[in-house]
Amino acid sequence: MDIAAPAALEFQIAVAPHPGAQVSESLTFVLNGQSVCPAEITGVHGNRIHKLEAAAGWLTVDYAATIVGRSEPAPVTDYDLSQYLRPSRYAESDKFFGFAGFEFGQFSDKATLLAKISSWVGARLSYVPGSSDPIDGAEDTLLAGAGVCRDYAHLVVALLRAVNVPARLVAAYAPGCVPMDFHAVAEAFVDGQWRVVDATCLAPRQTLVRIATGRDAADTAFLDNHGGSITLTNMVVTATTNQDLPFDPLDELVSIG
Repeated sequence: MDIAAPAALEFQIAVAPHPGAQVSESLTFVLNGQSVCPAEITGVHGNRIHKLEAAAGWLTVDYAATIVGRSEPAPVTDYDLSQYLRPSRYAESDKFFGFAGFEFGQFSDKATLLAKISSWVGARLSYVPGSSDPIDGAEDTLLAGAGVCRDYAHLVVALLRAVNVPARLVAAYAPGCVPMDFHAVAEAFVDGQWRVVDATCLAPRQTLVRIATGRDAADTAFLDNHGGSITLTNMVVTATTNQDLPFDPLDELVSIG
């Protein structure tokens, strides 16, 4: 990253806590050849924000993690079930009430709604890198008919909330994802747990690794710049598993672990 003017940078690239699993990791920041230490801020759901007040110059960031085992199921609170029914910046569910009721109102079971909405979004949109802007929300995505993973997830989240299913966005590392990148998926509260759904079908849900969780991309972006001027010149994301990628039956309920 080239920093043209001093900037306050916030990174969300470190994995969230994984209780029940073994996690080993390393994180380095090097600015103009010198190691620097960011402050770590803990957000909701264990989101880890690494904040750096960076002077002008050349910054490289390197993060690596190895996870052995599966995490315990994500906790559920009454506040979550209220918060994730509300419209948000990129998942404007209040704009979809009539539309979602017309398309999916005949279904009352939440597991069925999850499957129907995910398959509908997957069939309706085309995955086209570069087709959307960072400020596009679910409404823009529906009208454009194309987007990338965050756009798919925003539309799924908005439609689920519009039919009274609590839903949220998860940023994740996704072994098997093509093209490889940070990945965004939706989570919905179904049958007492948070269940993950990925309308892009780009990676098996069973191997997703949680980075950050929130209302939408405003809460889960891998990088925020508050002031200053930066140019991201190169980024490489790699996520692998030491076993064969599992088959992902799309009709089964899956939780991120």
